[in-house]
Amino acid sequence: MLSSSTRSLTFAVAVLYAVLGALLFVAPHWAAPNFAWKVSPLVTMTIGGWCLGNAWAAYVVASRWRFSLVVSGLVYLALFALFQAGVVLAFWPVLRLGHWLAWLYLAALALNLLQAAVWIVEALRTRPAIETLGGRTSRRDIAVDVVFILLVAFLGLYGLLAPQGARGLHGGIFPDILTPFSLRAFGAFYLAVALGPLTLLVVRGVDTALTHMYLSWGLILFIALAALAFIGVFDLTGRPGQWIYLGIYVAVGAATAIYMLRGGTGARSAQASREVTDPRR
Repeated sequence: MLSSSTRSLTFAVAVLYAVLGALLFVAPHWAAPNFAWKVSPLVTMTIGGWCLGNAWAAYVVASRWRFSLVVSGLVYLALFALFQAGVVLAFWPVLRLGHWLAWLYLAALALNLLQAAVWIVEALRTRPAIETLGGRTSRRDIAVDVVFILLVAFLGLYGLLAPQGARGLHGGIFPDILTPFSLRAFGAFYLAVALGPLTLLVVRGVDTALTHMYLSWGLILFIALAALAFIGVFDLTGRPGQWIYLGIYVAVGAATAIYMLRGGTGARSAQASREVTDPRR
């Protein structure tokens, strides 16, 4: 497995995302005018949901710390930071850095990028073993994974590439009219969410897949809660396409919950790893 220092760095990523996410999520009306770019309170709370979800993902990764068990989470976090940093650089002229909250967002991305660089270099140097944990995933599981990847990757690429005024961008799916900056940030988020599970096509352990569902549940929960907190801005009758935004999180949350209720969260392999590495045993 990767080193304890890299693990500590991953815990630090979890803490910084948790602090940032809590501020954005709990106080969106205060945070919106102080954020790094022009955002509405709903978008602010949603980004807070991303950050709290990232905090949970980083915590699960650092807690379980078995490469084959958490590699998909490591890849997701690395891609999130890389893609969001790319969006920030693309819109640097309109970045608002007059408040410490904006700098906190940039600091979280910077620490995440540092952690990603460290674990990637370490993995290339040490070449940790790729294990099939908890049995091998079935073809049906792989098919579900592929469908998820393709669907969410489409949403990500649409957000990254669609021009202003494209279909669904003016309240048709998400109830707010997104600025170009926010639109690209949403696209970057969804693309990272899609590409993280690509590792599950290679590391085909059941416990690896269950761990990825478990570490992803924070994202599902907090983003859904943000939508429910601002349910009043949705126009589900006049704009039925907005059901898509809500429905995706309900469907993915329900599907992953069913999988975990049946198979667990992959914790058995994490416990086995701790028993092997515990010097008291």
